Amino acid sequence: MSQEISPRGTYLKVADAVRSQVEADPRMTELPSAADVMRDHGVSRGVALRAFGALRDAGVAEPVPGGRWRVLRSSGGADRRPLADRIAEVFVTEKLKVGQPFPSASELSNRFGVARPTVAKVLTKFEAAGLLSESRQGKPRTVTALPDPKECPEP
Repeated sequence: MSQEISPRGTYLKVADAVRSQVEADPRMTELPSAADVMRDHGVSRGVALRAFGALRDAGVAEPVPGGRWRVLRSSGGADRRPLADRIAEVFVTEKLKVGQPFPSASELSNRFGVARPTVAKVLTKFEAAGLLSESRQGKPRTVTALPDPKECPEP
């Protein structure tokens, strides 16, 4: 960017330029690094990070561990809802009743494609909310209450 351009809105211009790159290359899976954006557009790190934030808000990219950003494609079909919402939907999709066993953390981990400890954290929150029985080694969790239908939409 030229020194003569007003710094106001610069991050939006950078975001538009990066979005154009993403749209031009359907094989692009990752945004350029902050260092690349800084070099290519002559902006500070803060401006580059604000541009990435604007792309996240627009649904173009999401942050991934390691400081990188993954490109989101609308045709991907991936469910972007929070994991807790997707697991809560299991109550409805499997028509679970109070007293029935709930799927294990390993089973849910495979179903949703996330790490088992991540699923276990969500299940612990469901236990604290009174929806599931406590986890015990060798014993499946059971449904102790059903979630509010407003919180668990129909699939």
